[in-house]
Amino acid sequence: MKIVVISIIILISCIIYLNKVSASPSVIESKSTQITENFIQNQVQKNNSIGLTVKSIVNHYPQQSASIVSTTLDLYPDKYKEIIHSAISAQPALAQEVVTIAISKGITSCSSIVETAINADPSYVDFVVTAAASTTPEELNEIVRIAVITEPDSADYIVQSLAKEHPSKIVEILSTAIGAVPLVGEYVVEALLAAFPNNAEQVVTTAVRESAAKRENVIKIIEAAYNSGITSEDLGSYAINGGATQEEVAEVLSIKD
Repeated sequence: MKIVVISIIILISCIIYLNKVSASPSVIESKSTQITENFIQNQVQKNNSIGLTVKSIVNHYPQQSASIVSTTLDLYPDKYKEIIHSAISAQPALAQEVVTIAISKGITSCSSIVETAINADPSYVDFVVTAAASTTPEELNEIVRIAVITEPDSADYIVQSLAKEHPSKIVEILSTAIGAVPLVGEYVVEALLAAFPNNAEQVVTTAVRESAAKRENVIKIIEAAYNSGITSEDLGSYAINGGATQEEVAEVLSIKD
């Protein structure tokens, strides 16, 4: 009889233990989420600043940065600029992840998130734009436009990075970049020709056409294309198809040849 009783007790203990084990993940997750929210809210009250709070917590717990940013955006969606800027300023390598999280929340426009992230650390602009374009590919042109306007000095990296991710959209990316900041034409042409030498005709013709309002920019684009290794014959054909004059082509070739 004792053996039977002991067996029953052991069986009941095992069942209770298994129930606890199976329930523990959700319980732990619930407690963890609650602790994270309470902790963030307490820190915000203590610092009287969401920006300082995010920067401090991310620096102290970098392995939990994604969760921290996500939770903070949920708690204070109207303060997204401070949250994004502080998180990236504290850990620039988080730029791509922060942008993806912020866009997925739907708290504001993609372009506003891109602009905020670039301003936080311009050196990670290529990660910012590729993350944004991957999350919202339908807004590719707007991402190019706002990125080039925000950080024109990195226009070549912006265009090249996005073209590599979306090679079928080279013409749109190039057109948008030059349309946003005409002066970047020669630099984005150099970058695209280096990455896509087989697309030389598309690149040169599009760049020349989009730069028609500034003839000096047309000359610079033709020079950039020539320096990239395009033959004089092909260059002349591509440039003229884009709207360059015979004189403009000849001016470049007479100097280079």
